[in-house]
Amino acid sequence: MKKSGYLTLRHPSYPPADSFNPTFKDRTVIASPAKLIFLPGASGDTRFWRPVAERLAHSAQQVHIGWPGFGDTPPVPGVTGMDDLVTRVLAEIDRPTALVAQSMGGIVAVLAALERPGLITHLILTVTSGGVDMSALEAQDWRPDFAAANPTLPRWFLDDHTDLTLRLGELHMPVLLLWGDSDPISPVRVGQRLAQLLPRAELQVFPGADHSLGFTHADEVARLIERHLE
Repeated sequence: MKKSGYLTLRHPSYPPADSFNPTFKDRTVIASPAKLIFLPGASGDTRFWRPVAERLAHSAQQVHIGWPGFGDTPPVPGVTGMDDLVTRVLAEIDRPTALVAQSMGGIVAVLAALERPGLITHLILTVTSGGVDMSALEAQDWRPDFAAANPTLPRWFLDDHTDLTLRLGELHMPVLLLWGDSDPISPVRVGQRLAQLLPRAELQVFPGADHSLGFTHADEVARLIERHLE
């Protein structure tokens, strides 16, 4: 796995790393997750997060979820939209849970956290829109090339433009944002926008990393996740 340094940007209301304590802001103790759910992007590759998962020392149960009709996960009748993917994730959230998500999985994670804020202890989002409009944030339109390379993908996915901008302020759990500065699909400006909108967000930027940083930089990503879950 590649190594790199990274830059940190926190929401103005978020405490500095060396003064963080689990009773920040509303004095409510942050629970330690009993489960870690890993969500891939549109590749649907349930192996994407395994290098990170294998490096984590945290005792929480690990669950890897795939998307029906994406990658190596067979289609399931009735899965016709983003809400159906969220339903699959919600079925796994039966105890304090942290969601670790990449790209499209980040939208699912945010929607799930909005549905179950009392059980989501932490979010880790990498190179995702997170439900914000990326058109004004220098993002490349990846859909035409991705559709051409993956002709069997569900059409609803390509047509989805979920906008959660006005709801992100409802998420008060700690959020770790991981971005690469060489990702045209979800450029750093997207991570910066999410860091502004999420009340307890911390953004880490990896120089030279791209849309696959969760896989290519597993060592560093695992260390940051461990720290985030402390």
